[in-house]
Amino acid sequence: MTIDGRSTRDPETPGPPVDGGPSRYRLTPWSVELDGVPMIPVSGEMHYSRVPRDQWRDRLNLMKAGGITVVATYVFWIHHEPQRGAVSFDGRLDIAAFIALCAELGLAVVVRIGPWCHGEVRNGGFPDWVQDAPVRHRTDDPAYLAMIEPWLRRLGHRIAPFCRPEGPVLAVQLENELYDQPGHISTLRRLAVDCGMTAPFYTATAWGGADLPFEDVVPLFGGYGDGFWVDADEPWDPSFRAHFFFSHEWDDPGIGADLRSAPHRESSLRNPYPPATCELGGGMATAYHRRPRPSGLDIAAVAHNKIGSGSAWQGYYMYTGGTNPSSGDHSYTTGLQESQDTGYPNDLPRYDYDFHAPIGSSGRLSASHNLLRRQHAFLDAFGSSLGTMESRLPPGGPDGVDDSTTLRWAVRSNGDSAFVFVTWHQPYLPLDTYEDARFDVTLSDRRTVFPAGPVAIPSGTLAHWPVHLVLDGVGLEWATASPLTTLRDGTTTVLVLTAEHGIPLTWKWADDVTVTPYGDVAGDASTGPEAVARVQVYRCSTPTAHIDVVVLPATDADRAWVLGAGPQRHLVLSEHPVWLEVDGVLNGRTTAAVPDTRRYEPSAHAFVSVRPRALDSPADLRHLAVTLQRPAGEVPTTYGGPAGRGSAPTQDDIRTSAAAYRIDVPHASGPGTGRRELKIDWVGDIAQLTVGTTVVADRFWDGSPWIVDLEALGVGPEAALGLNLLPLHPDHAIQLPAEARAASLRSHQQQNPPSVALVTWHRWTEHPG
Repeated sequence: MTIDGRSTRDPETPGPPVDGGPSRYRLTPWSVELDGVPMIPVSGEMHYSRVPRDQWRDRLNLMKAGGITVVATYVFWIHHEPQRGAVSFDGRLDIAAFIALCAELGLAVVVRIGPWCHGEVRNGGFPDWVQDAPVRHRTDDPAYLAMIEPWLRRLGHRIAPFCRPEGPVLAVQLENELYDQPGHISTLRRLAVDCGMTAPFYTATAWGGADLPFEDVVPLFGGYGDGFWVDADEPWDPSFRAHFFFSHEWDDPGIGADLRSAPHRESSLRNPYPPATCELGGGMATAYHRRPRPSGLDIAAVAHNKIGSGSAWQGYYMYTGGTNPSSGDHSYTTGLQESQDTGYPNDLPRYDYDFHAPIGSSGRLSASHNLLRRQHAFLDAFGSSLGTMESRLPPGGPDGVDDSTTLRWAVRSNGDSAFVFVTWHQPYLPLDTYEDARFDVTLSDRRTVFPAGPVAIPSGTLAHWPVHLVLDGVGLEWATASPLTTLRDGTTTVLVLTAEHGIPLTWKWADDVTVTPYGDVAGDASTGPEAVARVQVYRCSTPTAHIDVVVLPATDADRAWVLGAGPQRHLVLSEHPVWLEVDGVLNGRTTAAVPDTRRYEPSAHAFVSVRPRALDSPADLRHLAVTLQRPAGEVPTTYGGPAGRGSAPTQDDIRTSAAAYRIDVPHASGPGTGRRELKIDWVGDIAQLTVGTTVVADRFWDGSPWIVDLEALGVGPEAALGLNLLPLHPDHAIQLPAEARAASLRSHQQQNPPSVALVTWHRWTEHPG
């Protein structure tokens, strides 16, 4: 397998035309630069209006700890001004407070101002009075512009203080998924500027062959490995499958296709900007008719492919899940979410917008957070190099999305050094181990063939291996381990590599490098039944220079956290969430009595246990009593639906057929009791939590446990918490993950009751000294 990695770029190529004003940021045709140095921003979507305000800081800390550097957020007009003239920026709608908090935590912000946003919100975010207005929406119709201008001025009044050269607002997204109105996009930019919303970059979504004014906006792309917008009886769509391959095609014909009236077309204009994304699938929403549940590896594989394909900006949708606010009406399906009752082809849960995101709606982390933060640590440490590297694909690569035998790999190279990216994973159609892999890469006038002997690539491998990596004058010719980050120990650089599951570590250093193990001083940082590998630490020296190298076994790599930036980076091993507060102190939360958290100390060449000081009462896990109040009734095979796409049951259907349970929840005994959540294991169709007779939370079943932030439900000392579970008919024509469908059929025969656990997390901070 051969790639010529010699650079073909013309260094005199002019940069893109857009300039948002004085800024430390600049775009070249292949990278984003900050103060003249290439870097790769990593943006993650969090909707401030879908997260309780008192939880913003927690979510943002977890995003930053996961390697997010930019927070993207939709501004849903319908949340702020449901009735004309009644505008609110209070509570969770205080966008100025949200941006200020992001700035305090060192996070840049992309405000996606719409006015039409989508985001699975009713009317795409238009208030009903806008949606019903007799104007040509999303065009330069003067009547429409006169309607949106007062809202944009109010919004600009809130945002403008943060729109300064050193301010946190990095970009303003105009509209969303608008394909044929380039003049209107330009008008929106002029309006945004006139309303005080200035930024280094203005962006627009480009998938679907969108016709965009490149002189005014940077096009951003997306990529989902699965989606709810396909019919229930459709197989895994080629538009999803394509993202599990390396490719230089950035458009995605599938995103938003169910809302597009015109067919997908190729843009006739050449994109002058670096390839950048705003909607890599951080998970997937759950519609009634189709309920995909991407795994952490699915999500990480798509993201990894985009880096190998040349991504200059990684952007995820969603990165933090949320909960839709209440609309005040009593119809179950007609809330503030996308639904068939409001003109969409899909029914979504009224409240749930967990999205199976890296950070769920309750604040619980998913497996994708572990995998993605390793990629983001790599981008932070090596982004200045990657930004100079073009992506090259091997000749004779995979023959279309059905090819499951040709290894999927790519190289990013600047001609002198390179990273070889390997992604050998896809859902639904598992890949067999790829046998006898070796890579042949030509850089400048040097040819490198590695590893020394053929290696087997197990299914599930995501690797980025260095070729001719030079740090502080010490050369690593190649390695079958992925760079994670670099640390500093005074004047010494520490390179951290992560071993791959099932692939032995081999490497070759430059001829003048001597490699000396430090011995057993690193200790055994591995835990669990698979913890047979040890952390290894080496001194790699030339006659005039040296670096240290830490090799984490694959089992420890899965719980590695890289916190901080530059010379202030920390490498921490922890099963549970950890983060740095703004004062630089390590904090975390855990369900264990004492957290097993270790920080790498470069001067000691070892991981050292962190001394925690509890900030809450001890963590707790207890199973709650669940009492059946009303048994389930018969359910139909379908509740109907337009064009064969299933509709969600009404609230009357749920009252008639759902089993009703009472959950006995012990009440918190005072401050410092920790963060409490419910973990509900159940099988069925729809679940609802009620306080009294009011539905406060819901979930469409997809086989995963339902994790609910108990405090956000507003359960008072005298309130009764109820659980409604609607069964799923075994012949119901909805799409479920295979294991969920099997569990549903077993449950139909056995009728097992739900299991509800109360999980209490306690927060800790590092002991001073």
